[in-house]
Amino acid sequence: MHPSKARAYCDCHVNIYEEEHLLPVYYTHLARVRPGGMGPRADADTLYREMEQVEKAIVFAIRYADSAGIESSDELTAAAVAKYPDKFVGFAYVDPRRPDCMELLRHAVEDLGLKGVKFGPIYNGVALSDPRLEPVYEYCVRNNLPLTMHMGTTYARNAPIDMGRPLHVEPVALKYPDLVMILAHMGHPWYEDCIVVSRKQPNVFCEVSALFYRPWQYYNILIAAQEYKITDKIYFGSDFPAARVDESVDGLLSINDQLEGTRLPRVSAETMERILRSNPFADWWRGDNPLS
Repeated sequence: MHPSKARAYCDCHVNIYEEEHLLPVYYTHLARVRPGGMGPRADADTLYREMEQVEKAIVFAIRYADSAGIESSDELTAAAVAKYPDKFVGFAYVDPRRPDCMELLRHAVEDLGLKGVKFGPIYNGVALSDPRLEPVYEYCVRNNLPLTMHMGTTYARNAPIDMGRPLHVEPVALKYPDLVMILAHMGHPWYEDCIVVSRKQPNVFCEVSALFYRPWQYYNILIAAQEYKITDKIYFGSDFPAARVDESVDGLLSINDQLEGTRLPRVSAETMERILRSNPFADWWRGDNPLS
């Protein structure tokens, strides 16, 4: 399969915000790791153009005001879905520090029609074991809502690293076996923990967004996933605007290029194809496909 002709079925990790949602701390932190910011805009029209290469995209706002400096809204997500219903499926964002967290979540799902939930424990500084999250978990189970979580490290200074560790997911998975959880970014750099938790727990999945620009780490992630036989639980995502769909696809399909002249094991074409054709809508909802 030639990279220029490859297509992914779904981008399961797409951020939406307007320029007005970017706070001063966003530019301060990002200047250390990506001078000039994230690049493209992330409004609904931009997302629709950028998602031309995929059939569907899961879109969510983020509320990282005091850590990464982005504070968007579920209304923006819902408006994007309403404008482009053929392309977008919207997830709500939860910040359990807010006293109106559950009120906002109910509004996002029951009034705005969003189909899942996003949460960043490392960005909001709330551990997965925090009692404030229990109503969120219970609401997700009752309403058949998958929960995507930022798992892994981040560049933001005001973000406690330990809260991004995938091992913290397992106790929640055991307590709530009907709660579907998706570990974004393969929990980097703790990807082996992400892989073994996903292998053990049937309600835990993972995805590869924002990994291709560390090709050696990405290669090792995919080889470990093959060896642990969990490639059927990995989904494609870009983390737009941190990365674009085309470069994310190309980064996956060219992952073995760095091995030329070595006898190192290769990421198989089957693994690449499985990730590119991964279908969250067939797996993340219990008998209720949100597209139907």
